[in-house]
Amino acid sequence: MIGRKSLSDRLMTWRNEGGTKAQLADLIQRGSRNTMMLIGTGFVLVIALSAILAPILPMAGPQYRDPTFINVPFQPSSHHLFGTDELGRDMLSRVLWGGRVSLLVGTIAVLFSLTIGLMLGLLAGYFGGKVDYVISGVIDVFWTFPTFLLALAFAAALGPSLTNVIVAIGISSWAGYARLVRGQAFTVRERLFVEASKAMGASNTRIMFTHVLPNCLAPLIVWASIGVADAIVIESSLSFLGIGTQPPTPSWGYMLNSGRKYIDPSWWIATFPGIAILWTILGFNLFGDGLRDLMDPRLKGLRRR
Repeated sequence: MIGRKSLSDRLMTWRNEGGTKAQLADLIQRGSRNTMMLIGTGFVLVIALSAILAPILPMAGPQYRDPTFINVPFQPSSHHLFGTDELGRDMLSRVLWGGRVSLLVGTIAVLFSLTIGLMLGLLAGYFGGKVDYVISGVIDVFWTFPTFLLALAFAAALGPSLTNVIVAIGISSWAGYARLVRGQAFTVRERLFVEASKAMGASNTRIMFTHVLPNCLAPLIVWASIGVADAIVIESSLSFLGIGTQPPTPSWGYMLNSGRKYIDPSWWIATFPGIAILWTILGFNLFGDGLRDLMDPRLKGLRRR
């Protein structure tokens, strides 16, 4: 019979096969050679730093109105770098502050939906049977409807506000995370170290969170990074329709909606929020694709050949 100490040592060896530090160093080394990930990371860092530094940058606040500078055109040498809108507000300031709103909504909404999907997917994949049958049925119902339509329905029911937008996006997008975790948990629960933990008398809760969950994190991180981009698109779309973030809070979607009325004489009012959305979504998608390539073991060998 294998003693408890010996079995524990083997479990730690199986869980840390290859060495955590060595794996992390290899991941960083391969990431530095991944052009797609470097470009995506650069895009995300630019928009994130711009949003974080918006309150301390030497420019007018997003709500400050200067009636002497209404619809000032885009002039790189001007005091208003991106011009002003129909109310005399600085467009650069509003775009940067709108980035704070979009990143906040995207991050919190993804964490909210990730938490729901993680818990339900973990329960369904680990226990199987009737638990999986019930949870899978709920997942299939949510998965049937397009995410944006669900978010639109929830946002309309809850009412237009920043908090309700986050809740609506979180509730409507958890099914994808649940399906992913459920599939991973089905595979991991059959692994030898899980069976060994059960033989040692470990509880189901301990096994799920110390053995099964860590082996599900890699695809979850990739999915979540792309999910932030999807959440930002949904928030901008809801704000564009008037049931998302409400004024005076600056939002890229709302700025697009208000700018479309002046698209002919004042093209910059709608153009720069649109470019900000494009920049952010492209950055997160490139980052997620590069992260997927780094964490996919099937591609690791191909890149070394």
